[in-house]
Amino acid sequence: MTELRLLDSGFIELEDADQHVSAGIGVVAIIAGAPPTRAEFTVELSRRVAADARLRRRVRRTPWDLAAPRWEDDPDFDVARHLRWTAVPRPCDDRALFELVATAMEERLDRDHPLWQCVVVERLDADRWAILVKAHHSMVDGISGIALFQRLCDDPDGTAVRRSRHSTRPGWNVRDVVVKGMRLPVDVPRLLLGTVRAAAPLVVDVVRPAPTTSLNGSIGRRRRYAPARASLTEVKEIGAAFGATVNDVALAALAAAFRALLVHRGEDPTAEEVRVLAPVSTRSPGADSRLGNKVSIMLPVLPVATADPVEQLAAVHAETASHKKSGEAGAADLIITAAGLLPFVSVAWALRLASHFPQHGVACLATNVPGPDKRLFFGGREVLEISPYVPIALRLRTGIGILSYHDQLRFGITGDYDSTPDIELFATEIERAVARLLKCARDLSDDQPRGRSDEFDRHRRGPRQS
Repeated sequence: MTELRLLDSGFIELEDADQHVSAGIGVVAIIAGAPPTRAEFTVELSRRVAADARLRRRVRRTPWDLAAPRWEDDPDFDVARHLRWTAVPRPCDDRALFELVATAMEERLDRDHPLWQCVVVERLDADRWAILVKAHHSMVDGISGIALFQRLCDDPDGTAVRRSRHSTRPGWNVRDVVVKGMRLPVDVPRLLLGTVRAAAPLVVDVVRPAPTTSLNGSIGRRRRYAPARASLTEVKEIGAAFGATVNDVALAALAAAFRALLVHRGEDPTAEEVRVLAPVSTRSPGADSRLGNKVSIMLPVLPVATADPVEQLAAVHAETASHKKSGEAGAADLIITAAGLLPFVSVAWALRLASHFPQHGVACLATNVPGPDKRLFFGGREVLEISPYVPIALRLRTGIGILSYHDQLRFGITGDYDSTPDIELFATEIERAVARLLKCARDLSDDQPRGRSDEFDRHRRGPRQS
């Protein structure tokens, strides 16, 4: 048996502390053609699941949480228990599919068995079908989740993707160990001081009072789900025109969408602060397929006070650069590592207490996951598009997963059913924001509004000084 790491255990505790939370994350794949028969699909899924032992293991908690939960083999493992077969109602369109996704994802996974599920959805219009691959967040993060889905797909030669058993852990030698040991008296105090300096703003951002906003508050059990679609090629074109990253462009689109949402709700965006919980991967190169969570966090603020798309992009670029320079993500990772050295029972109770803390400083979750850059196939059928699903908790009424696939960028938006009835408006505004930025980028390339380029450069040098 293997103990769960601290972050993995944290999602178990989060779900146990709040009856309104289902800590499952997912991938929704729309596939061309007709699905295989249920018997064929079950045989093929069984063959592919056999390649990964974690998919046949369940979570077992220790009495009184004296030690971390452990993964153990499920003696009654049956792949059919993890397979659901359903169909969308008429008119069999994407909206009906995503309503079904929201319903499936709000249900908690069965703790008595391995924490994953595969839902096959038939009868999509335009000769399509879909697969929803759902797993508990204690088992996968965004990167390992999409890697899990890829392993269920075909190799270019049409066979199932097999998990590489080659270790990617770096080697070590005696000299390195001795040198590092000699530097400990110098490195440890410096590391502790740097961690405290970087962690202080992180803690303040979470606990400090913030303006009242409809984006933050209690949530119920039901969910809404809607995707926003963009071209990855066009997003890269925007980034190239303004010297920004794909992540910058995505966050700028979210800023514009949140501004439009606040205006739609009758709130003043200039009086709001939309701070985002943004997970940052800490995986080493080549470790994408390892299950579990390897993430830290940043807490950037989205510029919802301005309506100008180029100003929003410039402000996002400056904000993310500032957070990276501050070492915020590294500090959060060190805090997580240090907590893992404490007795698990104390950490478990701390997580339960934290889950009840009525935080107002963070408005939403937004995570960007790089996906496969080549077309995927499932049983010889082309995967047309992939959208991510992320859970919500801790008074965050909106969660956004951002996933690239081939020439696509998909924003999978999860919302609390009662407090986010306008989630489709939010998705539409993301698409409009990308279109506006693309127009600005192409106008810039045609040497039209040169003032916009100057404005962006000024913001890139840093935030405005009051």
